[in-house]
This record gives sequence, structure tokens and C-alpha cells, in this order.
Amino acid sequence: MHNKLLSKSLLVTTTQLTMILIAVASIFLVFIIIAIIKMYKLKAENKKLMETNAFKDVDESYKDFTSGHLYGDN
Repeated sequence: MHNKLLSKSLLVTTTQLTMILIAVASIFLVFIIIAIIKMYKLKAENKKLMETNAFKDVDESYKDFTSGHLYGDN
């Protein structure tokens, strides 16, 4: 009797399983859409920042210090 009760409580119909899978898939779809929107916003912001003069000033002030004698550059 205990086995019959346990096996009946673990049964899931195809309709219930389909509804659960649709709910989980829709939640993940929302997360994917949010991630895509954030990616495009960050890409636009990065493009805008790369066009400013502040980045160009920092890039020009960089000097390569790896040509010293400690690195074996003869």
C-alpha cells in the first residue's frame, strides 16, 4: 500500500510537465533578453567613451618600459 501511494504521488502528467517547462523557458528568455539589451547599451557607451579625448590622452602618455636590461633586450 505504501508503494502504491508513493508511486501515485510522483506521477506527473504531460500537461503539467509542459506547463512547468514553458514557465522555466519563459523566465530564461526574459533573462537572455535583459542580457542582450545590457550588452548593446554597454557597447554604445564604450564606443562613446572611445571617441572622447580623455582616452586618447591616456593612451599617448603610456610608455613601454619592457625594453630595459632586466628583460634581456640586447
